[in-house]
Amino acid sequence: MAIWILFPLFVVVIASVPSTANLEGDALYALRRSVKDPDNILQSWDPTLVDPCTWFHVTCDSDNRVTRLDLGNTKLSGYLVPELGKLERLQYLELYMNKLEGAIPDELGGLKSLVSLDFYHNNLTGPIPSSLSKLSNLRFLRLNSNGLTGRIPRELTKLGNLKIFDVSNNDLCGTIPTSGSFSKFTEESFTNNPRLEGPELMGFVRYDAGGCN
Repeated sequence: MAIWILFPLFVVVIASVPSTANLEGDALYALRRSVKDPDNILQSWDPTLVDPCTWFHVTCDSDNRVTRLDLGNTKLSGYLVPELGKLERLQYLELYMNKLEGAIPDELGGLKSLVSLDFYHNNLTGPIPSSLSKLSNLRFLRLNSNGLTGRIPRELTKLGNLKIFDVSNNDLCGTIPTSGSFSKFTEESFTNNPRLEGPELMGFVRYDAGGCN
């Protein structure tokens, strides 16, 4: 009789154990499915493993939570995926110098631990998501040398820890923010955006000045 009572309780306990590692593995594997990988850099990304901490180019903390994704200059092409926003402890997202295209997912605003976001030298298009303003720990945001369009979100001026911001060599428009953290960035952060109107001057140049589609 005791066996029949304990067995279903055992099943309930096992089923309730969180599978965070599997969720993060699923998020990374969604990226693998979305890109072309001519040099098989992602060959070790096996979705049948318990967690992704044994995969190459992935770093985890002592809790087996993903903290770094180092895929810079790896000849990847394809698209970013919104699932990346599920990597809650990710601190470094390095995908620079590839051939990635399409939009930057709004969901990346969920990466609350992120310190460095490096997407420079790709073929990304569309706007800079205002959701990135939620990344309060962000220090480095490099989006230069893409095909990004639209305005620079004013919400980004709230990023008090931002040390480096580079959106040069894109197709951004409107005016350049000068308040908050943006007060310390030089012209080099914004060069080669032909449709940018220049820095905002309080009372002189409005945020919505000029055509910007």
